[in-house]
Amino acid sequence: MNEILNQEKSIYIQIKEMIENDILRDVLLEEERVPSTNELARLYAINPATAAKGVNLLVDEDILYKKRGIGMFVAGGAKERIMKKRREEFYDNYVKKLIAEAVSIGISKKELIDMINESKDGGVQDE
Repeated sequence: MNEILNQEKSIYIQIKEMIENDILRDVLLEEERVPSTNELARLYAINPATAAKGVNLLVDEDILYKKRGIGMFVAGGAKERIMKKRREEFYDNYVKKLIAEAVSIGISKKELIDMINESKDGGVQDE
């Protein structure tokens, strides 16, 4: 949780995404305590209510849960739920638009696959 807040999105959304990213990177593990809203508020110099709004979104999505008097913890299966949600968002936000643009300029499915295969970014894993 050492990322820097920016002006691109609401702060509470950024707090939510930072916690999700830490879960995806195994910085925060299942059943591990997450920083409190007061700790987040101090760390990022924000209002505790703003931090709480981001944390509560994760509670609503069953990513975090509260242990009364102890704090918030990462729920079992949280990493898988985040990955599933992010994959769906990736498909909706990028793949659909990519395909629509390819169709509009006459790129065939084979040509599109060839372009992906020829890309210089070797970071995408083959199955």
